[in-house]
Order: sequence, then structure tokens, then C-alpha cells
Amino acid sequence: MSYIAVIGAGSWGTTLSILLAEKGYDTSLWVFEKDLAEEIKNTRINSVYLPDISLPDTIRVSSDIEEVVKKSRYIVNAVPTQYSRTILQGALPYIQKEAVIVSVSKGIEKDTYLTVSSIIRELTECTVAVLSGPSFASEVIRKLPTAVTLASEDYSVCLLLQEIFTTSYFRVYTHHDILGVELGGALKNVIAIAAGISDGLGLGNNARAALITRGLSEITRLGVKMGAKEHTFSGLSGLGDLVLTCTAPLSRNYTVGYKLGQGAKLKDIISSTKSVAEGVETAKSAYELSKRQDVDMPIITEVYKVLHEDKDPKAAVHDLMSRTLKAEFYG
Repeated sequence: MSYIAVIGAGSWGTTLSILLAEKGYDTSLWVFEKDLAEEIKNTRINSVYLPDISLPDTIRVSSDIEEVVKKSRYIVNAVPTQYSRTILQGALPYIQKEAVIVSVSKGIEKDTYLTVSSIIRELTECTVAVLSGPSFASEVIRKLPTAVTLASEDYSVCLLLQEIFTTSYFRVYTHHDILGVELGGALKNVIAIAAGISDGLGLGNNARAALITRGLSEITRLGVKMGAKEHTFSGLSGLGDLVLTCTAPLSRNYTVGYKLGQGAKLKDIISSTKSVAEGVETAKSAYELSKRQDVDMPIITEVYKVLHEDKDPKAAVHDLMSRTLKAEFYG
């Protein structure tokens, strides 16, 4: 069966490597940290990101990027967005031209404002696909029912990857709107921080529901302005992922927001965990994109100011609630 490389041994990358190996695919997992790679080889456990799960013996584990990707027909990029360019540049000399690269990272690169698929296209002519949707690794690894979206402009690749990733507990739908799927997955992290702040401040269920609904409106406005399909944002990679990350403490981005709402400082929150909350950097990129595209995104603007301008979360709530009154649907 096809040789698959998973780049990035965080909880999601490790989970997907296990899913693929258990389906019988010849799977390798690239680990950035050399000491962690050796530990996983010896113990078959990723003690940092997935400590309670054993990796199948069939998964090859290595910190050597050449070794992992050089024979791979399919490459799954599970590296956090802000590091994807650097890691992929290092892997490029060894990636086959015929390889298909599947991005499972959810974010927007700072300074360039690119999604991961766009980064990949800048670096290589390989076929690109995106896998996204409401999918906590901790639930997928326990084989709890999960549904996600897989997007590619090549329909035959979509169908092939759908078969590769689908299991009895992991259902994959196909789509063609790569940009919409990626923007939904990236921007929902910013709204999840807002929802966490709201809950940390004790603002109640009404406030969280309003943030989810109006947040979806902001995401859709920006996505459509950038060329994505409006209906994409009502799907699994849009509304589905947004609801999950805004309502579950398992969400890293929600947790960052919750702690901010309770008075913690961002630098202390970030330094206390190894996991990456993509929404922190994406908030900056999304804020800049909203200005470039001339799209009204008040929630994302306030989250940006709380994260990167040290604005008091209570003041951010006040400013959102006291904006000029308008119709719900406009523009």
C-alpha cells in the first residue's frame, strides 16, 4: 500500500499517523525534537503530546526529514502554520514531484497572510489538499465518531484521499474550495479565543452564542471577499469547527481566551504549555487581512487588541456592545 509520511508529531500528527498505520498503510512520522524521536522509538509512546497512547510498531519514527519523505507518495503536513514554511523548505529537496501534500494545519502565516496550501504552492508544484473540520485529536484517537472535510482542486485526488483517511469512526467528505476550508479552520481559532474570554469573564451562554454567530458572519465576509465559496462556511470546516472550538475546554484557543478572561497574561499562558494555540498569531494576520480587504471584523479586531495591544478584555466587550446599531445582514 502507499507510503505515507506525517510531518509533525504533535497530538494531531501523531493521531493521524496511528489512524493511517492501523488501516495498513506504510507510515512514517517525522519528529522535530531528536530526543523525543528516540523516546518514541524506544517506548512507542509520545509522552509530550499523546502520553496515554501506544504507537503501532509499524510506524517508522525519525527526526531525519530526508529519511521520512524521500519515498513518500503522500505527505501529511501537521506542522503548526508559523513553522510550516521553514520545515517544508528543508524537506523540499527530498520530496518527489509526484507527491501529494495534505495540509492539516489551521492558521494564517504572519507577514505573508498566506494559508498553508498557498505556502506549499509557493514552494513546490506538488498537488495540494487540505483536511479540516471539528476533530479533537483526543477524541479521534479514542475512535469517537468524527466527520471532517477534505478539499482539493483535483477531484480524483479528493476521492483517493477520502478512501485513504476514512475509517469506521472517521468520516471524510470531499470539497473543492481549498481556500474556504482553510480560512474556516484558521479564523475559528480567533473566535474561540473570544469565546474563551467571554466565559472567563463569566458573561454567560447568551454572549457565547452571539460570538459564535457573529463570528461566523465575520469569517464568511472575509472568506467571500477573498474568493471562497459562501456555502463552505456553513459546513464542517466552518460552522462545525467553530462550534467545537468555541464550546469545549479541550480547545487550546478557547483555553487561552478563558485564562485571559480570568486575568492571566498572554506570555504566561503561552510559556506554560508546549501546545500551540494557532489563533494567537492568526489574530494578527486576520486583523491585517480585514484592513487590506476592507472587511468589517469587529470581534477579530478586539481579540487582536487584547492579544497584541494588551487591551483589557472588559474594555473589548464594552466596545463590541456599544458599536453603532445596524441591521443583522448587510453588505
